[in-house]
Amino acid sequence: MDTITHGIAGALIGKAVFGGDELFALRPMNAQRVITWSVMTGAIFPDSDTLRDIFSHNELLMITWHRSITHSLVCLPIFALVLALLTRGVCRYFRWEAPPFIALAGFYAAGILSHVFLDLVTTYGTMVWSPLGWSRPAWDLIFIVDFTLTGLLLLPQFLAWVYASKEKWKPRALGTWLVSELALFVVAAIARTVGAPISAQNIAIAGLLLTIILFLPARQTWGMRVSPAAWNRAGLVAASIYIGLAACAHHVALERVKAFAAFERADVLAIGALPLPPSLWHWDGLVQTPRGVYDWRIDLSEKSAIAPTATSSSAPASSAADASAEPSLDYKFYPEAPSNNFIERARQLPEVQEVLWFDRFPVTRFHKEGSDAVVEILDKRFPQIRPDRPAPFTYRVRFDAAGNVLIQGWER
Repeated sequence: MDTITHGIAGALIGKAVFGGDELFALRPMNAQRVITWSVMTGAIFPDSDTLRDIFSHNELLMITWHRSITHSLVCLPIFALVLALLTRGVCRYFRWEAPPFIALAGFYAAGILSHVFLDLVTTYGTMVWSPLGWSRPAWDLIFIVDFTLTGLLLLPQFLAWVYASKEKWKPRALGTWLVSELALFVVAAIARTVGAPISAQNIAIAGLLLTIILFLPARQTWGMRVSPAAWNRAGLVAASIYIGLAACAHHVALERVKAFAAFERADVLAIGALPLPPSLWHWDGLVQTPRGVYDWRIDLSEKSAIAPTATSSSAPASSAADASAEPSLDYKFYPEAPSNNFIERARQLPEVQEVLWFDRFPVTRFHKEGSDAVVEILDKRFPQIRPDRPAPFTYRVRFDAAGNVLIQGWER
């Protein structure tokens, strides 16, 4: 999950669960505001591991270091205690009111835990047991940047601020509406850039919903009678429901991928249903086999073309295929390049071994560029966003004719 969403989630948790106050206010810093700042800082803290990139020229840190120690459940208590100690020192220096040390440590622990959870629901993988273990669990429920989830986490905090004052609600509501509508068009532009365009109809519907949500509470002033904590709790519940719906959608999508693999009689090495923007209806079904990777885009709003009997593990693949009509399946197959000396040399490189450890659905490609040989390894978990650029996390090794490495690294 992106760091901004982590911070928004941390602020919401601080207000909804721990009685935190608004982050910014004209009045002096109090213990309630320190609570919100602490939970939010804890929710952002794990991504501080990316700062190491500034001081290192190792371009593999994003797969070997990011989402490791600072995202570890094993190390979480240590980080929470250290951050609480630092916060007590800052509060003492500025003479701010501060919660007890143990409570502060708990707030930081809650923030860090929220970060770890929101990273686990994505597809990137999070080394939650480091340094005791270096596996990368990934639940594949939410796309790494999900604007719907971000909105569910942020909008209730806006509503709590807007309707906290009977005198100021109108300018606050209008300003929030303008910013929200502008953000909606920015999100639509970003979605179009990454190849997941949002239709004009859906943009209009989203804009209308934002208007209703922002101004309906002003009717008969009932929004002013809702406490800020209640607004924030409602947001936390809504975000939790959204993640729950994502889990249900993932289950349905994964069952379809299993049916697809059975229909194709695939020798499955790995299988997954990965979320795709812009909605919970869209999933990327991936099946890795010794020959290559099947890539099947799934729209849950459409009926599956594969008969349900194809999912039966007890029935042989041939009977499963015969049980269904010949469906028209729109999928792509990415073949694995036949092994050769250059590919084998590439796989022996320490850097390539780290890439293969990170990849879940790897595909190896091989071609010649003049007298040079080029080996490319890409992970189909990360789709190609633009046709003029390589897919993310594509690792490239160039050899001369004698098999010496000329250059290697991520393809830009």
